[in-house]
This record gives sequence, C-alpha cells and structure tokens, in this order.
Amino acid sequence: MMIRDKLYIGGSWVAPSNPDLLEIRSPHDRSVLGRVAQAAEADVDAAVAAAREAFDHGPWPRTDPKERQEVVRRFNALREARADEIAAAISAENGSALWFTKAGQPFLTRQANAYLKAAEEFGWEEVVEPSDPSVAFDTVVRREPIGVVAAVIPWNSPFSAAMAKLAPALLAGNTVVLKVSPENSLSMMLLADLFHEAGLPVGTLSVLPADRETSEYLVSHRDVDKISFTGSTRAGRRIASIAGEQLKRVGLELGGKSAAILLEDADLPSVMQGLCFGSLGNNGEACILQTRILAPRGRYDEIVAALKEMVESLKVGDPSAEDTFIGPMIRPDQQQRVIDYIRLGIEEGARLVTGGPDVPEGLEQGNYVTPTLFADVDNSMRIAQEEIFGPVLAVIAYDDEDDAVRIANDSDYGLSGGVWSGDLERAFAVARRLRTGTVTLNGSPMSFDGPFGGYKASGVGREYGAVGLTGYVEHKTVTRNR
Repeated sequence: MMIRDKLYIGGSWVAPSNPDLLEIRSPHDRSVLGRVAQAAEADVDAAVAAAREAFDHGPWPRTDPKERQEVVRRFNALREARADEIAAAISAENGSALWFTKAGQPFLTRQANAYLKAAEEFGWEEVVEPSDPSVAFDTVVRREPIGVVAAVIPWNSPFSAAMAKLAPALLAGNTVVLKVSPENSLSMMLLADLFHEAGLPVGTLSVLPADRETSEYLVSHRDVDKISFTGSTRAGRRIASIAGEQLKRVGLELGGKSAAILLEDADLPSVMQGLCFGSLGNNGEACILQTRILAPRGRYDEIVAALKEMVESLKVGDPSAEDTFIGPMIRPDQQQRVIDYIRLGIEEGARLVTGGPDVPEGLEQGNYVTPTLFADVDNSMRIAQEEIFGPVLAVIAYDDEDDAVRIANDSDYGLSGGVWSGDLERAFAVARRLRTGTVTLNGSPMSFDGPFGGYKASGVGREYGAVGLTGYVEHKTVTRNR
C-alpha cells in the first residue's frame, strides 16, 4: 500500500492543513490501494500565494522560452524512464486495461513534443508589417504569460489531461496550481515528483488532490488569472459563470456525444477494428468516444450484427490481465450511473442487442458493467443525447448523407466525430459539414499538432498546437517611433 501524506505546494512537500488521509480504492475489487493527503482551502491559499509570488517576482516568467522548453524536455525524459510505473498506477486507480495505459505512454511523448514544437516556432515577440506604408513607427506584438493558472482535470485520463494544460501553461511562462481528482492522487503524485526532479523554480507548480468544493474555492480565488478546466459540461457551466463574474480568462474542455457516420461503402472489418478503440476505449470513459453509430438503412442489419460480434468479443475483467479490453468503472456511483442509463434505454424502447444492466458474472466484487449495444435508437432518446461515460453504444439509422449529417449535428455537444468510407474525398466532404471540433476519417489517430476542443456545449477554447499555446498568453502591442 502506498501512502502519500504530504501535498506538493510551490515546489515542496508539505503537511496538509487537514491531517486525515483519503483512501484510494481499487475499481477491480474495492480494496484499499493507498492513502493520500487531500487539500483544503488553507492549502489552496498557500499554493496560490506561492504561484503569485513566483509569477510576480520569480524567474520563471522572465526565463528565456528556450530554457523553459528544456525543463519540459527533462520532464518528458524522466516520465519516459518511468513509463511502466506510471501505466501501472493509472491502471490500478482508474480500472483501465494495463495494456491500454502502457500503449498510452508514447502518446504522452507525442503530446509533449507537439507542444515543444509549437513553442519553438511561436512568435513570442514580432514586428508587424504596417498596413499603411506611410506610418513612421513600428508595431511590436509581444505574447506574454497570463499569470497564475488554476488547472482542473478529471480522473479518466490523468497524465494526458494534466499535460494538456501544464505543458502550454509552463512553456508560456505561467505558474500553475493543478487540481487533480482524488481518485488519481497516487499517479498524480508521481507527476509532481517528476516535475520537481526536472527543476521547476520554487512556486511554479503545485499539485493538489481536492474535492469539488475545494476546486470551486480554487477557481474563485482572487489571485487566479486563468482557469483551465476539463470535465463535465455541468461543472463547466458553473466555472464559466465564476469566470464571467470575475472576468478571468477561461478555457473549458467539456463533454461529448460524438457520432461515427458509416457511409454505404464503408469496409466493415476496418470499421469494427477502429470502433472497438474509438467507441469503447478506456472502458468507455472518455469524452471523445464516438458512441452514436450512424448506419445507412440499406446496411443497418449487417452493421448491427457486426457491432454485436465486436462488442461480445471484448473481454471484461481484471485490468491487469493481458487479455482484458474493458475493465471496471472508476467508482461504484459511476457503475450505477451506467447501469441506470442501460435501463433507461430499455425503457425508452431501444432494442437491446447485447449486454444489459446485469453485472458480468464473477465480477460482482468490482465496479463492472456489461458492454451494451442498442439498436433501433431514435436520436431524440436520452441514450443518444446524453453523455453516459461507459461502454454503451447506440446505433441510429439514416436515410441518406444529408440525413446522416443532420442526425450527427442534432446534439448539444460537438467535441468529436468520425466518418468511414471507401472514398476518402467523400468522407472529407462529410467531415466539413459536421459541427464538431475534431473529425477522424477511417479511424485515423487524433493529432496533437492541431487544435482540439469543442463546438456548442463541448467547450470554450482549444488545446494543442500553436492555438493551444495561445490560450496561455496575453497579447501586448508596443509602438515605437523609427
């Protein structure tokens, strides 16, 4: 059992204001994995004060961007050296299959390298060519750090979510208070260890496991200049209201209910291979998953049968087992939430093709659900409109391409989506019509070089690439006579 009884505040491990430790339980069998300190308001005050002091008077915001890049590179190298340890910690805490968390480690490298490339090419200070050649002065645009960033991340993909915020915030010269979910506290303490070893200056980073009330205290803090949040749309609305009242900078990466459009010429074996990851990866606990499957009526039964075979082939069980594809939900309440949605789908009149609300046999000791496939789903049903965050798929029939686009766009969300076709240009033409932030064609990977974020209720702002880096800077214009 691992015990982490101190908080990482401003570059030091310090005793928390509340000495009570939180138990971290295994989603697989609900045994105690470890105990960790949890932050309270006094700890938030200390972390924000350290970040404020470091930003206002410390070296980090005034450090050459290339030196900041070197610190992030050192962190990345240290993380790579402990990749197996990190993967095991995330799997144990989250219930994600161990092979999945191991496979995710190279993606973390790609993620960091993409931000480093963006920082290397970023115009931190540039002279703008005048639109009027007769002017006798120069216009200089500077991109400067915003200040103290409150970064709040969810539990479902902790390292990736953390680095989506820490990398650009730190590369831009900000100081950061990172609020992590209690469920991921053990793995996030590893992240704090690695950044400490990488050599961040005093005060630049704090990592605080905390509950929702303490999170709200953090984002409401008068000395926080920017909020960067990933989580539910409901929580995002609350944070947006706080940011609006205080006129803080804010970035929100929120929920999704994404659609995969299978055109008539889609190759089903390729589709099934892609959707097992793109619709059911990470136990179905990911905002970008394409859980609405839009199928042409002429191939509807064929597609439902193929999906049934695919879903039933995925082994559910102990996340540490090599052949497990779907592990447990992270908490009992999340397990119950998914089961309730499965029951709701049955009540709404959708056809239960496979799965159902019963816990898989032999796995009653953990937070397990049975992967479930619904057919004959109307897009107005709640199981087609609301984010379930579990291994539940809904197959919706469409009449033609226009109808498919209409159904895909008929959602409060707009985070992700996919199009499958034997004709790549045709797939691209459909992608252009989708009101969503990211579209994959024929199961292509997500890019860290372009911006990622949502339309509509899926968020405000973008992460990744130069656009993501821009979210952590202020623009200053300086004019000077020639």
